[in-house]
Amino acid sequence: MSPHKAPDSSRRSDRSRRAIYDAALALVGETGYARTTIEGIAARAGVGKQTIYRWWPSKAAVLMEAFLDLAARQAEEAEGEGEGEGEGGIPDTGDLAADLRLVLRATVDELNDPAIAGPTRALTAEGIVDPDLGARFVEHLLDPSIQLYVTRLRAAQASGELRADIDPRIALELLIAPLTHRWLLRTLPLTHAYADAIVDYALGGLSAEPRGGAPRP
Repeated sequence: MSPHKAPDSSRRSDRSRRAIYDAALALVGETGYARTTIEGIAARAGVGKQTIYRWWPSKAAVLMEAFLDLAARQAEEAEGEGEGEGEGGIPDTGDLAADLRLVLRATVDELNDPAIAGPTRALTAEGIVDPDLGARFVEHLLDPSIQLYVTRLRAAQASGELRADIDPRIALELLIAPLTHRWLLRTLPLTHAYADAIVDYALGGLSAEPRGGAPRP
């Protein structure tokens, strides 16, 4: 007889954790954040709710970790398919406008994806009333993306495509804030044409005549 092999508890925990991630993301997408409960996540994942409470203090914490895991997996898949530049950075083809249109179009596609839109809306809204969650949301999800824009805009400054006196952190807000505003308020559809227009307006300016640089706030 072959010796009895003890169950691998780490593999069991990984399977349970993955099931909880998938359940949390699915429920938020189907029923919304307010109606998603720890009990519902546990039932969907096939685990006891005490398992969830042992690993996370709240459903917001579950959703945060599940969404981070989703983002990491999608980044790995994109790299495997040869998308992006470097380690998930914004492409640098030497044409800033084209590179920004590409990344803003990809952002539009993500925000229109129900699998991403539901959790992102939930975390955004909950982060407003929960400062600790909001800080983690900014640190782990927003800041890494913002830094990619800063890096690309600084490269454009170095190559002479952008004015040397602009603040990249302010400049990037001209690109991502309009998308976020329209997406959060659901005023009008998010489209690739809208993303292209944002890039054109941000890089070309709105004034009919060139003006001197405005003082920094």
